[in-house]
Amino acid sequence: MPRGPRVVIPQVALHIVQRGHDRCDCFLHDTDHLVYLASLRDLLAATGCALHAYCLMTNHVHLLLTPPTINACASLMRNVGQRYVQYFNRRYQRSGTLWEGRFRSCLVDSARYVVACHRYIERNPVRAGMVASPSDYRWSSHKGNSGLAPNELLTPHPEYQALAVDERARHAAYRGLFTAGDDPAFLIAVRDATNGGFALVGEQLKSMLPAGARKRLERRPPGPAAREGSGAETALSQLEFELGLRPRTG
Repeated sequence: MPRGPRVVIPQVALHIVQRGHDRCDCFLHDTDHLVYLASLRDLLAATGCALHAYCLMTNHVHLLLTPPTINACASLMRNVGQRYVQYFNRRYQRSGTLWEGRFRSCLVDSARYVVACHRYIERNPVRAGMVASPSDYRWSSHKGNSGLAPNELLTPHPEYQALAVDERARHAAYRGLFTAGDDPAFLIAVRDATNGGFALVGEQLKSMLPAGARKRLERRPPGPAAREGSGAETALSQLEFELGLRPRTG
């Protein structure tokens, strides 16, 4: 079944995953990472998108960014992808596609989800067994967000800034978030939301959206559609239960 229209809300962050075709490697040398990041830098400036976190893995890319308009994210991903494929094909004397196709994304909003998404992205190399600590991996935003090295690609998200008033305390608080392992429930939630095009957003944002838009943010439970008036809450409760975020009641 084809995926539905992508849900994008200006000034609300998106978690983006772009994978290599058939999960083939997209980065074979340090220079490849640098070329991708240089293209990303140029396209961030051109589209006005704000990048909060990223990780370039061997065969896929994670980004957490906020677009200023509905079309800005798609424009950035299309252009950075095309630029990088042209470079990659020239360098390695190949032709054809490199990416699997349409990138996957989900909305990410609220203190509950934004910082957790930072952790999820920057802990990818640790989960993959590539490094012992996120700070050991060169091709992610972790050193920049934790104050270990400057990174001009990054724009702090308001939820990241809310970790502490001053920069030194903020960096220390951020590093402290990585002392624990992954939350299994969040791993399931973020993967499910990104692959399915759903959302990890708080109630405040949901309450500001028209009913039709809210329905597009939530996975519909199996079975017949719920009656009008009860669908949004039912779908949310079902999704949270499926993801281990809420115990069954009743």
